[in-house]
Amino acid sequence: MPLPIFSSCLQRETGGLKDSIQDCGDGFGNGFTFKTYNANDMLYAVRRALGAYANKNDWPILVERALRSDFSWGRSANEYMKLYRELLKG
Repeated sequence: MPLPIFSSCLQRETGGLKDSIQDCGDGFGNGFTFKTYNANDMLYAVRRALGAYANKNDWPILVERALRSDFSWGRSANEYMKLYRELLKG
């Protein structure tokens, strides 16, 4: 399922969310993340997201990366099939 149009995600790095949303601080992610369950860390991530939104050149690039993100079960199932095939090759 793609992220909602014209948006990016802000989330804490936990469980499956950590695998789905990659922080865009490296220039390649699809959202904004923070590691610890801490108001200061979350606020820092919010401020980074607001700063990115204010940047009219970079924001559309981030949105495009978010829209290309594929969280579907089909993609996950294909990844598992690849893993199983590799394991069978031994």
